[in-house]
Amino acid sequence: MRIGFASDIHRLVYGRKLMLGGVNVPHFLGELAHSDGDVVYHAVAESILGALAAGDLGTHFPDSDKKTEGMDSSVIMDYVYKLMNERGYEINNLDVSIYLEEPKLKNYKNEMKANIAKLLHTNEENVSVKAGTNESLDAVGQRLAVKADCIVMLKDIERN
Repeated sequence: MRIGFASDIHRLVYGRKLMLGGVNVPHFLGELAHSDGDVVYHAVAESILGALAAGDLGTHFPDSDKKTEGMDSSVIMDYVYKLMNERGYEINNLDVSIYLEEPKLKNYKNEMKANIAKLLHTNEENVSVKAGTNESLDAVGQRLAVKADCIVMLKDIERN
């Protein structure tokens, strides 16, 4: 078993989409980022990289690379899945927490869960997606940012 943890945070701005777990959530603000800014996919991917001791997202997808500008973050998820699989691991379970004051995400969490499970070739029962607010505290609470945390446990494919 291997465990990884990661956080991702992006500033919210006008004129960008709010992408969370592969879902375009209707809102007047979206993430400011080099890619599409999907903090959920970024936290999930980086937690897997951490579990594999394979560096961080910036190592694999530097924000100075013009080829990744505006990139769909599902590409990152595909990349970390292949790396995880090549190294002989699969998802045991992962738990994602999203922090955002508005909009409420209850109607989108199941779709996010399904998207993550599909991209990581695992059962939905191995994926948890939760959402909450920061009770008006810090940049998230002031509606200036969206944040996601993810913890993942990988298991060795050959031992299962």
